[in-house]
Amino acid sequence: MTVATDVVVVGAGLAGLVAARDLVAAGAEVVVLEARDRVGGRTLTLPAADGTPIDHGAQWIGPTQDRIAALAASVGVTTYPTWDRGLHTEFRDGRAHRSGGQLPASDPGTAVAMGLAVRELDAMAAEVPPEAPWSAERAPLWDSQTVESWLQARVAAGGARSWLRTAVRSTLAAEAGDLSLLHMLFFIRSAGGFVQLIETAGGAQERRFHQGAQAIPIRLAEALGERVVLGAPVRVVNHDPGGVVVEADGRAVAARRAILAVPPALAGRVAYRPPLPGWRSQLTQRVPMGSVVKVHALYDEPFWRDDGLSGLAVGDHGPVEIVYDNSPESGTPGVLVGFIEGQDARAWGRRGPADRRAAILECLVRYFGEPAGRPRELLERSWADEEYSGGCFAGYFPPGVWTSYGQGLREPVGPLHWAGTETATVWNAHMDGAVRSGERAAAEVLAALGS
Repeated sequence: MTVATDVVVVGAGLAGLVAARDLVAAGAEVVVLEARDRVGGRTLTLPAADGTPIDHGAQWIGPTQDRIAALAASVGVTTYPTWDRGLHTEFRDGRAHRSGGQLPASDPGTAVAMGLAVRELDAMAAEVPPEAPWSAERAPLWDSQTVESWLQARVAAGGARSWLRTAVRSTLAAEAGDLSLLHMLFFIRSAGGFVQLIETAGGAQERRFHQGAQAIPIRLAEALGERVVLGAPVRVVNHDPGGVVVEADGRAVAARRAILAVPPALAGRVAYRPPLPGWRSQLTQRVPMGSVVKVHALYDEPFWRDDGLSGLAVGDHGPVEIVYDNSPESGTPGVLVGFIEGQDARAWGRRGPADRRAAILECLVRYFGEPAGRPRELLERSWADEEYSGGCFAGYFPPGVWTSYGQGLREPVGPLHWAGTETATVWNAHMDGAVRSGERAAAEVLAALGS
């Protein structure tokens, strides 16, 4: 049996659900097909043993992330500031350094060199048109090298290079050697600056959701009702100028238009009949997902606050290189969130849980002392193991991809349209970017339906 509708949306993450919301509001009939048994995509909020909501996926928003903020407000999901009071911790060269200001603090020379590098990156990023990074005057030069090769050529101080590598891992869950320099510059431009990406107060980590980030897509899906179909992984997309027929494990949906709101790597797993043009097919082969294991350690109380510490820690070796205070607004229980990213995530993802647990706790003890080694609960989520994500935080562009294939990222193929945070020009790889991409795709489809 084939269901007929105006638009079929593939993927019930933020991008797909926002697109569906906008289409329904405009009077279109919509069916959303989601492979998982849940909505939310790369947001996932689950209760800890004591019921505390834990965000295993995306969780933070900050200034200028206006679309996710407006969406959250519209569905009654509220925010509170991330705990950022106290001394920050930098673990470098075998010892912990505490600082009340910005990191790095262990070496003034490193801080100066890093500041100069950040200013140079911001200046270059300002030359990158976010709608068309491949059109920047120096795009061929920047897209022919990695961030790592730029660091080695332009940043003489080894400490500053190390810090910038950590910043890359913490924002894109990839290594500096994985990324096109042009992609990093585009990513910086999409956020409005390098500092906005890495800061807590005034940056992308400024606020969290009381109910957990997944509450937003859950409430969107509730409003859409039976239009959202779970457990329906799309296998085949038949398309021609007249429309599409999408096949999803025994279900078929015929529509005038389709929005595929999934990362390029996952879009490439679907069979298209006829096949996609080579430029689009090869794009999907070249946008890998980031690698991250997200870790939460829960304690009776946030003991580090009593020691005058903020809970923010950055280390010079892993596997957990960056940690934040992730306690609920009440302060109870105490929660630390840590990230294993990039090559460490790839390596430690192959290790057993006991080995990983021991290494995680060793890092936390280095940062916060012996009490950190005795959590009452330790939770982890490896996003590379998620079949319908394939990684986190988002897909990224290695060298050569923007200049060779970037024009195909958002370009429709007949009745097929593309959404997802990877397609966003503002706050790419963030929840805000996902929301913006869904709004854009819905507007494209409505324009096409009206023509």
